[in-house]
Amino acid sequence: MRTGSEPRTARSALRLRFWLSLWGLVWATGGVVGFALAGRPGWAAACGALWLLTTADMLMILRHIRQGPHYQPGPDVPPYPPPEHRP
Repeated sequence: MRTGSEPRTARSALRLRFWLSLWGLVWATGGVVGFALAGRPGWAAACGALWLLTTADMLMILRHIRQGPHYQPGPDVPPYPPPEHRP
């Protein structure tokens, strides 16, 4: 069912985002270790910054998953209705 308000009421696939964040976390950790051992501190710092960003994203995703069905509805829940009054 399309209502035309999908960009404003879109939902995120939180479980998919969790697994992609975990994948990014593994690669960023490997990058920090690998570049540090190779003597490339700049690249190790860049991977460290990516690791921090990925960790923050994962924490936010886990918080939304734990908040329950309002943020992670099932496929049987229809889209949110469009607002009645526009500002």
